Amino acid sequence: MDKKQFFLGMIFASLIGGVVALGGYQLIKEEQPASIIQSSNQPVRFSNYAFDSSAMVVPEGLNFVYAAKAVTPGVVHIRSTFSGAASNSGGSSPFDQYFREFFGDPNRGGQGQQRPSMGSGSGVIISEDGYIATNNHVIENATEIEVLLNDNRTYKAEIVGTDPTTDLALLKVDASGLPFIKVGNSDQIQVGEWVLAVGNPFEFRSTVTAGIISAKGRNINILRNRNNLQIESFLQTDAAVNPGNSGGALVNLRGELVGINTAIATPTGTYAGYSFAVPSNLADKVLADLKEFGVVQRALLGINIRDVNSQLAEEENLGVLEGVYVINVNPNSGADKAGIQNGDVIVAIGGEKVTKTSELQEKVALNRPGDKVEVTLIRDGKKKTVTATLQNTLGTTATVASANNMTIQGGAFTDLTDEEKEKLNLEGGAKLLKVEEGKWREAGIKEGFIVTRVDKGQILSVEDLSRALTRTNDGSGLLIEGMYEDGEKAYYGIGW
Repeated sequence: MDKKQFFLGMIFASLIGGVVALGGYQLIKEEQPASIIQSSNQPVRFSNYAFDSSAMVVPEGLNFVYAAKAVTPGVVHIRSTFSGAASNSGGSSPFDQYFREFFGDPNRGGQGQQRPSMGSGSGVIISEDGYIATNNHVIENATEIEVLLNDNRTYKAEIVGTDPTTDLALLKVDASGLPFIKVGNSDQIQVGEWVLAVGNPFEFRSTVTAGIISAKGRNINILRNRNNLQIESFLQTDAAVNPGNSGGALVNLRGELVGINTAIATPTGTYAGYSFAVPSNLADKVLADLKEFGVVQRALLGINIRDVNSQLAEEENLGVLEGVYVINVNPNSGADKAGIQNGDVIVAIGGEKVTKTSELQEKVALNRPGDKVEVTLIRDGKKKTVTATLQNTLGTTATVASANNMTIQGGAFTDLTDEEKEKLNLEGGAKLLKVEEGKWREAGIKEGFIVTRVDKGQILSVEDLSRALTRTNDGSGLLIEGMYEDGEKAYYGIGW
């Protein structure tokens, strides 16, 4: 082989080697991704392929299943029957625009017909011996109440007590060993925390929806009270609540009761993103009072208040932009005796910060008459703390008896029965059972007299009477209007 042939052979071999090397590289480059996918241990799955739920991973602390299973047996369906007279005489409920389906339409069947109607809602079993919490508007004016448990057992329920100022009611069924929901601490729940709304409407039975706490201490002006004693300090959530779920449970992920679902804010009457619940701490206190006394032991500071805002702060030179401004202090009230003055800004109750009236009302309402609370306030730019002794609606520290039986200044009063209301064509009143030495006897009022008005204020119950008398303590006197059991109307002037 000459040099020329040897040189051409080397060039040809080099070309062949390059082609082989390039082809091998391309082959490896194309096959490499397939080998990575085949050897991967990542749990990649088709989205429509179902696996056993035990393989699913739930973030720690975010387990709705436990709370739902624990709570649903303790939420009941409540079926209320209203007589034609009861449903027509009560006027429109403040909840009608939100829960009209709750009550049925009192006017169904034609104008003026007096026939029974039905309403429904939910309730929460709070003790194994048959005490059930619900909303007042679910059972208000009901002539018969039936409770249906989650396991299909049914019971007739009796009303232990009601409190329209918080829209709560306590029922009792004759049963034992019932599943109940443990009451949690609503003060500890935080905005953004997950909660479940659990109801038991008749059509859907044991509904569970999830959401978060959107806000606390909400006042939505839904509760109305003639004496302006309503308390609105709702928990706001975005958990769906619809007609039939009212009176049900709002629980945290531990299955603890943190609220009683009460209302929704909506232009349509169905859920639109805002639902509200009475916080469990307030509900627990109210229900305990109803169980023990039959009436709420309402504690009052004795002040008129409003929220602090930037305009008020500038006008009054307050030096703070949040808190509760004292408009007026009632004479001889707990606030007056503690040294609270007009123009003070209250910033804490019992060491807990309050930024608005709803929070202050809730903190005070957790107490009973006679309890002492520390009130932190700002006056002339300086912070100070005073101790106030809370009073009842009569301006004393005594425990108020059942709403059906109360002694006021030597007069023993009771609420009218349904039969008496029907016979005398009255919506309500406070009947004088016994007269002893005191203002009533001095005014010439006899036993059997039914108080229906004090000055211009309507009296439908003994509790109404006690509140009306509390508001006047300047000795100017009152005009008492009413009638005796035979229908004779009478008017008296009484010094107070």
